[in-house]
Amino acid sequence: MTTPPRALTIAGSDSGGGAGLQADLRTFFACGVHGLTAVTAVTVQNSLGVTGFTAIPAAVVAAQIEAVATDIGVQAAKTGMLATAEIIAAVAAACDRVHIGRGGAIPLVVDPVAASMHGDPLLRDDALDALRTELFPRATLITPNLDEVRLLTGIDVRSRDQQRDAAEALAEFGSRWVLVKGGHLWDDPECLDLLYDGTEFTELVGPRFAEVHTHGSGDTLASCITAALAKGNDVPSAVRAGKDFIVESVRHAYPLGAGVGPVSPLWRLPDAETFLAP
Repeated sequence: MTTPPRALTIAGSDSGGGAGLQADLRTFFACGVHGLTAVTAVTVQNSLGVTGFTAIPAAVVAAQIEAVATDIGVQAAKTGMLATAEIIAAVAAACDRVHIGRGGAIPLVVDPVAASMHGDPLLRDDALDALRTELFPRATLITPNLDEVRLLTGIDVRSRDQQRDAAEALAEFGSRWVLVKGGHLWDDPECLDLLYDGTEFTELVGPRFAEVHTHGSGDTLASCITAALAKGNDVPSAVRAGKDFIVESVRHAYPLGAGVGPVSPLWRLPDAETFLAP
């Protein structure tokens, strides 16, 4: 057997299995990529929300990154929930040591997860500055949603023109590419994600579904982009692949528990429902 490309997720665990590193690993698998993990936090959550989390010691997070990168190898990496400024600083330093990010050869996707879809905080207050100063300058691509844009820049995006303003403001923090996701622009009949390289804008337009089960959509998009980068795609083609992937994952979302169910990468596995059926 040929060893598949390897992608690393540096993220928190979701006990409900819908988001976080569980969503990342599910997406990596569906995209034909071997997933590696550096666990940053353990959350207590289900389909109704997050009731608490415990951050992993920053040195342990960094050690996980170095352990897998130096032995198994990494073709692309992403971050999700990073919880604290100390973890962000440790992740940035560890990535430098193993050549992940803009200073090295391995692309880094930063999904600046600040809160759950229910509004539950997943990032300590002092960590926003650490994201801007420590991690964004090392990022190949950042993928904020509009709530995260507001926290990071102060821009409350209400239109596509403001989406462009936000992308330009975010690019000032130093990432190579910016993807401003438009899923929370509720009045727009389409879902526009805006890619910006510091000079040119690329619009990626998809349908807006009347779908309540969207848990893990941001993680799934970012991890598909990471998988595509691990397979050798450039950033624009990886983002297009991610957009196509998340559209189908939302289309195939399923209910789970009493609250919000997850988007489903299982659409990529055509016999998933019938395999092992009695």
